[in-house]
Amino acid sequence: MAPFAVREFRYMFAGEVLSVAGDQVARVALSVLVFAQTHSGFLTGLTYALTFAPALLGGALFGSLGDRYDRRTVLIASDLLRAGLIALAAVRGAPIWLLCVLVAATTLVNGPFKGAQQALLPDVLPESIYTTGMTVRNIAIQAAQFTAFGLGGMVAAAIDPHAALLIDALSFLLSAALLWTGVRARPPAGTKSLRFVDAMRQGSALVFHDPALRSLIVLLWLAAFYVVPEGVAAPYVAAVHGGRVDVGFVMASDPAGSVIGGIAIGKLVSDRVGRRIIGLLGVLAGLPLVVMLVQPPLPVAMGLFALSGAAATGYTIHGVAEFMRRLPKGMRAQGSGILGAGIVTVSGLGVFAAGALSDVISPAVTIGFAGLVGAAAAVPAAVAWSRVWRTSIDSSDAEPQ
Repeated sequence: MAPFAVREFRYMFAGEVLSVAGDQVARVALSVLVFAQTHSGFLTGLTYALTFAPALLGGALFGSLGDRYDRRTVLIASDLLRAGLIALAAVRGAPIWLLCVLVAATTLVNGPFKGAQQALLPDVLPESIYTTGMTVRNIAIQAAQFTAFGLGGMVAAAIDPHAALLIDALSFLLSAALLWTGVRARPPAGTKSLRFVDAMRQGSALVFHDPALRSLIVLLWLAAFYVVPEGVAAPYVAAVHGGRVDVGFVMASDPAGSVIGGIAIGKLVSDRVGRRIIGLLGVLAGLPLVVMLVQPPLPVAMGLFALSGAAATGYTIHGVAEFMRRLPKGMRAQGSGILGAGIVTVSGLGVFAAGALSDVISPAVTIGFAGLVGAAAAVPAAVAWSRVWRTSIDSSDAEPQ
């Protein structure tokens, strides 16, 4: 594939897949560890949410680090810091509150890492293969999540959740080594003169005042609803009398569907069509989850999660690529940081709310309700994006040839 002909992309790709796989193994381990100690869906959802929520501060406030400094340096420093924090979380006997603090701190660092990474990719990949690279990257990440969620359940059942956390720490170290070896340094793309708060305000004004960027960011933030099956997997499996290994497989269902969806979209849907139907796919991603309201058997539920993941990956690939294209080069990391911070934060809040709700009603009904609300919320954003797309096509057609 063309993106893999680019050496820097190969090294960034390998490092990201390793760290994502490590993260998913750790997420399963944390869910199992906390639920085993507390037997509470609320506390399990809270801990899982902390692997998302603090990125709001990290991405929105510190996302501009990737514009102020060499993006490669920001990536390596973030990996090393995350490795140290997760290694501390793996210490046996750590109380739940300390695990929460360490997980939250790790998530905080994820923000500037993602901002710098997304901002660097358009420099690494030529425009002609940029969307292809994003597609390949998304498929690989989902495949890593699928494999790691299953592995995480097996590690938690056969060995120990603490071992899974050490695997995560090692993955960050390997990622840092790959970035150091295979990615070249570049001059900063932005300026250091702005304070972090001012840079955040400037980036927010750009993102939320531009109709195209605003509609895209709302669609991409629908992750708040579509990540719920992963966040309440442990309570859901317990409710249907499954085992620890089943927790990993339930969490793997969505990324498994995402792999299939990514491959299908890459082969069957052109870049132009994919960009046009971003909103439609955002709505479709919620509909399979609505079926959970009738509480189907576990295998059926896993199939529904896979269908949701297949639709979600389509709008994510094209939505993120289109969002990055529309950002000025000197504000790419800040804009990407706001996007990523929002995705991670709303995902954490969604899981937190779902965990609390699952203690009151059944986890299956909680998932169904999340899908219903997500699909409904997607409709106005999809309409807004459709208007933006039609306007951009009309303007393009009107340009002299």
